[in-house]
Amino acid sequence: ALGAEEGLDISSQDDLLLQLKKFHFRVNPHYRKWDSIEGVITGVREWEKKRRELDYDTDGMVIKVNDFRQQELLGATGKDPKWAIAYKYPPEEAVTKIEKIVVSMGRTGVLTPSADLTPVRLAGTTVKRATLHNLDFIREKDIREGDTVIIYKAGEIIPEIAAVLKEKRNGSEKEFEMPENCPVCGNPIRRIDTEAAFRCINPACGGVVREKLIHFASRDAMDIEGLGPAVVDSLLAYRLVADAADFYALKEDDLRQIERMGEKSAANLITAIRASKERGLAKLLFGLGIRFLGEKGSELAAHYFHTIDAIMAADVETIEETEGIGKITAKSLYDYFHDEKNIEMINKLKNAGVLMEEIKEESESGMFSGESVVLTGKLAVMGRREASELIKRLGGTTQSSVTNTTTLVVAGEDAGSKLEKARAKGIPVIDEQEFLKRAGVGIKE
Repeated sequence: ALGAEEGLDISSQDDLLLQLKKFHFRVNPHYRKWDSIEGVITGVREWEKKRRELDYDTDGMVIKVNDFRQQELLGATGKDPKWAIAYKYPPEEAVTKIEKIVVSMGRTGVLTPSADLTPVRLAGTTVKRATLHNLDFIREKDIREGDTVIIYKAGEIIPEIAAVLKEKRNGSEKEFEMPENCPVCGNPIRRIDTEAAFRCINPACGGVVREKLIHFASRDAMDIEGLGPAVVDSLLAYRLVADAADFYALKEDDLRQIERMGEKSAANLITAIRASKERGLAKLLFGLGIRFLGEKGSELAAHYFHTIDAIMAADVETIEETEGIGKITAKSLYDYFHDEKNIEMINKLKNAGVLMEEIKEESESGMFSGESVVLTGKLAVMGRREASELIKRLGGTTQSSVTNTTTLVVAGEDAGSKLEKARAKGIPVIDEQEFLKRAGVGIKE
């Protein structure tokens, strides 16, 4: 894309690429300009096979209106330019066999089926398992254990079944049924009328408890270093914990009895657990694993109510007043904090000294004080999350999209429509180097 320029007569994408070549920038040698949509279609079809000859992977082609004046007239939506489109080729596919359909449990008790596959190479990796989403998906595609199937990677990442090769069936295939009882606790599972998912309704289910404990300790929640799935399994096996509040009652002597837990490891884990007490309300809310409440919703609730007591005292309508939190999430929050067992655990966490108030970030230098910043494109030095936390520490806030309240945009490599929208609105834009300079982050040469 063309940024600020002076003294150049560049009025189209083609002009820009030709000028960039003259300036010795690297320009993809395979770009083409067509004068009709028929030419575009022919080119797209040609490259479906030719793209395999490239020394890099590509999953499609971008078609743009050439003339900049016409681009400006066509404009853009909040997410996408109206003058460009990405044409995606059908993903690479492979044929394999479903050896078994297994069911796993998530932290909210949802039972999710997936297919164990005969290992097969697909898009550069060996695939052994594919998601089956839910029973409706299995029924719609008539997927059975023992079937020969075509698989692909959804979004070039997640293995998924595209189709069943029914002509390969020999009669030994088995239709899949969701278990009537939870495979962990044995209690009945239930399908909610408005959902596709089946879930274990037993709040004390060992599988649910395990997933909740793992989630509570995870990096995006309370970030307890060293408290991963294997350690959680050991703590449960030794009956040292029953809920997340029990983490804070652990002592080094408790941990030393666990196999392969040395003295130093036990001491480090206790230190990490103590440190997690200061994560603040937003991290705690997310760590509790409240249904429908994600990381962003936890931040919004913490910022609106400031304390967990204020949330617990609020009715559904008051919770719903929080910008970004809808009816379903508000009802889920209300229900969670009006369950006796949950209230008991919150009190245990309080007594353990876990911080239950919003952390108001103190500005280190105030460099981004009052700024509402949008991060777009790929940042080379630090990830988006790290950059967002840095902005908050320096007094600013971050936004996911460019709005009338945005005051600054940080643009990394391959910044797209957010950058264009910011320029159209006259919002200041800086690159990553300038961002790091303002933040006082040194860059090693």
